[in-house]
Amino acid sequence: MKKFSSMRLRAVPAALALLLGLGCGPAAAIDLVEAYHLALASDPASLAADQALVAGREKSVQGDALLRPRIDLVANVTRIHDRMNGDVPEAARALVRDDSSGTARNATLQLVQPLYDMAARADRTQMHELSALAQTRFDESRQALALRVAEAYFGVLVAEESLRVVQSEKEAVLHQRDRARARFDVGQGKITDVHEAQARLDAVTTREVSAASTLELRRTQFLETVGTAPQGLSRLAPSFAPGLPEPADLHAWQSRGESHSKLVRSRQSELAIAGAEVGKHRLEARPTLNLVASYGAREQSGNLSPLVAPGGSRDASLGLQLNIPLYAGGALDSRKRESVARRGQAEQELAAARRDVRLKVQEGYLAVTTGVSRIASLEQAMVSARSALEATSLGRDVGTRTSLDVLDARQRVHAVELDLIQARVDYLLGRLRLAAAAGELGEETLRALGAWLAS
Repeated sequence: MKKFSSMRLRAVPAALALLLGLGCGPAAAIDLVEAYHLALASDPASLAADQALVAGREKSVQGDALLRPRIDLVANVTRIHDRMNGDVPEAARALVRDDSSGTARNATLQLVQPLYDMAARADRTQMHELSALAQTRFDESRQALALRVAEAYFGVLVAEESLRVVQSEKEAVLHQRDRARARFDVGQGKITDVHEAQARLDAVTTREVSAASTLELRRTQFLETVGTAPQGLSRLAPSFAPGLPEPADLHAWQSRGESHSKLVRSRQSELAIAGAEVGKHRLEARPTLNLVASYGAREQSGNLSPLVAPGGSRDASLGLQLNIPLYAGGALDSRKRESVARRGQAEQELAAARRDVRLKVQEGYLAVTTGVSRIASLEQAMVSARSALEATSLGRDVGTRTSLDVLDARQRVHAVELDLIQARVDYLLGRLRLAAAAGELGEETLRALGAWLAS
């Protein structure tokens, strides 16, 4: 039984080394800002947002074109064979032939300039709002990418630290197991201490395998998000001094969120678009007035009658075209009612967005403010746990404590260490989420986190 346990323990580090080595080729060391830059160039969602912005900017160009001149050229060529049946009056025989054929050609150049078209003006306003919405959504995608990169980055750091702490605990438990076995071999210990230490070692080994698997998953997520393997990441600084948000006022942050949040701005643009849609359909029944100018030329070849296909003629015209909608089967009123309902929907969605932003700002603000107290409390708990471990170890040496008491004290130290690592990461992510909810998350925010990362 002892031989089997020893072989199993020796096999675990080899399996962990193989697992951690999969997919981890050589890569340059990167920090959080560099990871963000790499994701900008490789993340499919980011690249799609770039193209969406280019497409959205064209909407304003299309809107301006609605009120500019439109020029069309229409040309055609027709092959004609004309045969007359019946008697033709004598006076018309010079113009009408019994049998003729030939080719007729004509071309017309027309210019239309809107002079009064209120529906087109409303449509132009709507298209400009669509371009503004595309820009806002692009900015929102940049914030989302920065947050995803940070979550992937810190996810790797937490997983690496968790594996390191578990391996440190395993080394201590292994040492304690060997110590208990040696004391039992010389008759100074109990076999129950050996079995208890072995059980603790088996449990820690299981946690080590789980931590290694989690680390591999976090590394894969980082690779898929950033486009490169997470090698040489800047770790949390040893001297971690968290601070409160500036300003330390929740209502001020909520006000900033309602003014600058990308979600609120998107809903505001959608409301403006819906309002322009209402205006457009209300104005559809109004008359439109256009300036129309045209120039045409007609020619023919063959012996076609000039009554069938005149040739060698030129004409030009300049005039005004008035269009007054009278009846469209009820479609105009229906579209108007639909657009009013869509505008009401957009108003409620804007109100919901403001509510969601206030809640997200509060969530991020509390994550930062409570994170400061949580980190301070865990740092004090770490000092206390280490002092307790020293006292318990000393008590074991003088016979007042057992080896199991030492294992329990050491396990509490490692548990507090893991909680402290997670609390520090939660604090940093809380700052990012607060900035994102307030619409202020960007590269400079990521760069500011360098104060809490080791250079």
